[in-house]
Amino acid sequence: MLILKLGGSAIGSPQGIEKIIDVLKGKGYSGNVPAVIVSAFSGVTDTLIETAKIALEGGATVKKIQEIRKRHIDYTEIFLKGAEKKKAVVEIEKIISELLQILDGISLLGELTVRSMDIVMSFGERLSANLLACIFTANGIKADYLDARTIIKTDANFGRIQVLKKETEEKIKLHFKKLKTMQVITGAIGSTLEGHTTTIGQHGSDLTAAIVASAIGTKKLEMWRDVDGILTANPVHVKNAFRIDEISYIEAMEMSHFGSRVISPMSVRPVLEKGISIYIRNVFNTACPGTKIAAKTAPGKFPICGISSISSVALVRIQGSGMVGIAGFSARVFASLARKNINVMLITQSSSEYSICFAVLPNDAQNALAALDEEFAREIRNGSIDNPVAELDLSIVAVVGQAMKSTSGISGKFFHSLGRNGINIVAIAQGSSETNISAVISKNDEAKALNAIHDAFFHAQEKYVNLFLVGTGNIGGTLLDQIADNSETLKKNMIKINLIGAANFFGMTFNINGLDPKQAKKMLNDGAKGQDAVQFNLTPKSGKQEIEKKFNLFIDKMIQLNLPNSCFCDCTASEEVSASYDKILHHAISIVTPNKKANSGKLDYYRKLISYSIERGIPYLYETTVGAGLPVISTLRDLYLSGDNVIRIETVPSGTLSFIFNNFDGSKPFSALVREAKDKGYTEPDPRDDLNAMDAARKALILGREIGLPLEFKDVKIEPILPPSCLNAKSVDAFFKELEKCDNDFEKRRAAAAKDGKALRYVAVVENGKAKLALRAEEAGSPFRSLVDSDNIVVITTERYKKLPMVIKGPGAGAAVTAGGIFADIVRTARTLV
Repeated sequence: MLILKLGGSAIGSPQGIEKIIDVLKGKGYSGNVPAVIVSAFSGVTDTLIETAKIALEGGATVKKIQEIRKRHIDYTEIFLKGAEKKKAVVEIEKIISELLQILDGISLLGELTVRSMDIVMSFGERLSANLLACIFTANGIKADYLDARTIIKTDANFGRIQVLKKETEEKIKLHFKKLKTMQVITGAIGSTLEGHTTTIGQHGSDLTAAIVASAIGTKKLEMWRDVDGILTANPVHVKNAFRIDEISYIEAMEMSHFGSRVISPMSVRPVLEKGISIYIRNVFNTACPGTKIAAKTAPGKFPICGISSISSVALVRIQGSGMVGIAGFSARVFASLARKNINVMLITQSSSEYSICFAVLPNDAQNALAALDEEFAREIRNGSIDNPVAELDLSIVAVVGQAMKSTSGISGKFFHSLGRNGINIVAIAQGSSETNISAVISKNDEAKALNAIHDAFFHAQEKYVNLFLVGTGNIGGTLLDQIADNSETLKKNMIKINLIGAANFFGMTFNINGLDPKQAKKMLNDGAKGQDAVQFNLTPKSGKQEIEKKFNLFIDKMIQLNLPNSCFCDCTASEEVSASYDKILHHAISIVTPNKKANSGKLDYYRKLISYSIERGIPYLYETTVGAGLPVISTLRDLYLSGDNVIRIETVPSGTLSFIFNNFDGSKPFSALVREAKDKGYTEPDPRDDLNAMDAARKALILGREIGLPLEFKDVKIEPILPPSCLNAKSVDAFFKELEKCDNDFEKRRAAAAKDGKALRYVAVVENGKAKLALRAEEAGSPFRSLVDSDNIVVITTERYKKLPMVIKGPGAGAAVTAGGIFADIVRTARTLV
């Protein structure tokens, strides 16, 4: 024998009712269901409340009531015929007529009491239960309508009623003693002993079902809704939430207390006392077994069963030295709140007894403050207690699970997932049963927190990153291709990169569900169209302020989305973009960048970024700022952090300069090699941007800073490669004409070196706390003579690597290797973030 409870969403459509009819006719149900408790059709109760308020203001209510009437009449057209249809329509008209009279009374009196609202709200269940009894009977399931007001007895505290357990149980048992016909019972309503209509609060139909099941003594209570069961989290916030197979009564009550809408704590208690199992089922997916709620459940594969939240709370705090060591102080606090009928959802007290804070609904915050002001007026006047304060716009997030008490590290994982994502915790609490851990956080961080916690506990092996990319040029575009082409490899390694936003000089675009990396660049270049797109229309000639303003729109949108495990990737060379790195890190968003401007700018800014990354544990990765995809930065950092003393760093950090001098063997003039490098794409459009050695100097500066040297850019000594006449030429063509005039000078220098068996290389050296760049003549055995094409090389001499310096060598330029290094850093953040 089992009881069914039908939620408003389950019966709110003809398809849902058809499914319920099939269930009731099915094996294990037919003839085995003494009662079905029903809610109002979805949305009807809200309409009734709205209509009552309209009536209070003297407004017209007939139209809205006729909408409710029509909805129920439409169901008779679908499911009923002849006399059965006529009977049902008569009952509907009768109930609607009574409702209109009540609303007229509210309008005439200009008064809407809680008692009157209870009466108005009862009509939803009365309409649905009456109609469904007729529909079931017409479809071969003999059923009678039962108004719950005849069996559910309550006190007269309207708005906050309590069910009278003894009287209710006696009436239910008496009613069902000899009945064999299935009863279709109105949920959520009851009556006082004097017969006045009452409603039994939110999820009242669940409580009605639990009370009936408990009184009759059934083995099962099935609650049919439009969801597959209780999920690990609210799917509105957490897209990858999944169904829980089994959950204990205690876990269910904890989940429901902290905001789970599938079941209410009140509805669990009556069946808990009798050991009746509850099943949460989906009327639209009857093949799914749903979630079982029972006294004893099998151990799950996870240490927690789920996470939940209360979206809007206020935190009230009272503190002062007058609290310390004073017996009965807490009792006074909560007694004063009880007198004002204020429900407390969370309590925490400092071990010093200096303060107590508690969470209440925002609407109760001012009443709570008033209650405390009144109770502690004397202490506040003499200064032993501070004025109580309330903090609004907060949420509570909680993890729930009975296995927590036997599993270490739960708290650490919970708080780490929040801290890593920059979510500040205002207050924490844990019950002595160790069934839940809860934290009060900013309301703006609720969804982010739920996703971060869910991933930490249920997807610990799966790593993902929400990527925001600025710059889709040669390197950024290649990166997008690499992400798309390697998605299956990442998937096999349980890593996913979600491209959420992208921007370039043309505009920006976002998609919370993910952009296609293959299409993102084209979308931007074609004009950044769409709901979440903005056109920038920038050009290389745009002013710095305009560039900064436009890209800040992208950064602000990224911050506003507030997604967990976010990563900002800067594939530009823009100083304006890098100026926002501190702002991005401040919002707990990791950064991956090949842009050298931040780390080679002001020393204080560089230190600020590094410090923020280390202190907050937020990845700031810039491996590709030196050596493209070569592991230079990470190697240097490991040597430095492991205590090795770096004596000297020698490097050819520029792929452009490497190509030119590697091939400067006398067979071609120097100017011809520069032209060849430009044609191969090794140089910037204006080769002077490479030949002025500024880029190489920035790289040398970064290497020096990585080993702890307090260098500014002005401290880097640069030996010019080009004479002033070349640097000051008015155009690229003019530059090459001037450079051709210098070919003889370059050839003389080359030939002089070759005469001694040496070759020219432009080398940066970091040594003795200084950095300098110069054109050197290298011996035949020099590691710099082994370079080919556009290779980079870094030679590191340390105390450990003194006799045989460490050499890192390989391609140091090119979109593929640079993008590959950036890609690796992004994957590294995915491994670090969760």
